[in-house]
Amino acid sequence: MAGRFLSLFKPIGRAIPEIKAPERRVRFNEKIFWTALVVVIYLVMSEIPLFGLLGATEERLSALRIIWASSRGTLMELGIGPIVTSGLILQLLVGSAMIDCNMSRPEDRSLFTTASKVFAMLLTGVQASSYIISGMYNPPEGGGLPGTIAIIIFLQLLAAGVIVMMLDELIQKGWGFGSGISLFIMAGVAQQIFWQCFNPPTGLFVGSLTLVLEGNAPVTSWIFGVGAYPSLIGFIATIGAFLVIMYMEGVRVELPLSYAGYKGFRSRYPIKLLYVSNLPVIFASALFANVYIFSQLFWSMSGQPPPGQGNFWIELLGTFVWNEDRTMLQPAGGLVYYVTGPHTLMDVVARPDRAFGYLAILVAFCVVFSLTWLEVGGLGPSTVSKQLVDAGMQIPGYRRSGKAVESILKRYIPAVTILGGIIVGLIAGISDFFGVFGSGMGILLSVGIIYQYYEILMQERAAEMYPAFRRILGG
Repeated sequence: MAGRFLSLFKPIGRAIPEIKAPERRVRFNEKIFWTALVVVIYLVMSEIPLFGLLGATEERLSALRIIWASSRGTLMELGIGPIVTSGLILQLLVGSAMIDCNMSRPEDRSLFTTASKVFAMLLTGVQASSYIISGMYNPPEGGGLPGTIAIIIFLQLLAAGVIVMMLDELIQKGWGFGSGISLFIMAGVAQQIFWQCFNPPTGLFVGSLTLVLEGNAPVTSWIFGVGAYPSLIGFIATIGAFLVIMYMEGVRVELPLSYAGYKGFRSRYPIKLLYVSNLPVIFASALFANVYIFSQLFWSMSGQPPPGQGNFWIELLGTFVWNEDRTMLQPAGGLVYYVTGPHTLMDVVARPDRAFGYLAILVAFCVVFSLTWLEVGGLGPSTVSKQLVDAGMQIPGYRRSGKAVESILKRYIPAVTILGGIIVGLIAGISDFFGVFGSGMGILLSVGIIYQYYEILMQERAAEMYPAFRRILGG
């Protein structure tokens, strides 16, 4: 039976919109169609501005844009943030046994999905309200939004959040490949990289190169980048980051295994260098973004004092200054100054203390979150050893017992976890220092998602061509 908490969502589930799972086998080409359609809808929504906005909006959440696949001032303003946050909260509660839920039971899985959707809709409303109340959409000339416009913007964000939730469910129910969340992140990063290369006003190979050829900008600005313009170094670093991460994805330690019931039948258990994948740097970046949001909120509530003239505790958390055209706030001091890293080599040279401080904090939190997720996510040596023994496996030369297998896994998993956390933190931080397109975080996520989709597509294609494989692949 489901836990008492999840049982509360049983009556609510009837009123929540739902995508029905396919009652027939969806063919490969049909899945391609639905997956492509979902991506197109996401890209269109990310280009449609919110109706009622009076001029440009402040950019306050740039640190979260890549993670949440959001687009400033559009229907995709909130992105997948509410969905990811609601799922993450419930998974942490289930993993820590604070909520009774057995994911092997269909009833519990169904109630867990319903609870995730309810929380996602609530968080969509809360975030939409906070954006409006905080003044993010206020007119540039000052003053607040008219009540009618505020309600219209709120309803747009709420409706867009429900549509995103349905698109994600459409993919996960088996109409497409993978998950909608992964698709949106990958599409958002690809879109950003494309625009940084070819966007007419500021693109590397269209806008900034034209300025150099016309003599309106020095060649050094095209090579190193200035202001909003991407740089040639950033483009080269983007390619380099892709290659490095692809290589790291393939590095692994393989432990030999044998089946106790079948003598001579051998296998291997791979322990990847990036054992907990990109989750640590996602959590760290989300934490930094929340520090950014709350420090800016407290700074605004205290009257936006210049650095050195405000409350000590608020300045310890963070102070800000406006850029020249007063469209974006920039960290000027406090903790927030060190959790938002520089994004060009020129900024690194100008503020080396900020660059190294940011990198050290990012790597430290990546290691902490790696070790935390090791247990919460069920990836620790004790959990893995139990799974292997229950599957009838053992390590050759050792007794078939959980303690023997666990002792071997303890030699590798903790060390690989720490090393993997350090590596993803360094890749994400240093990539941003070189001004990579789509950000270091975006490239990290994209490579992992592309690798995942490659495996899915190969399995689906093999099952389509050779139906006998479908039983082996679990389809």
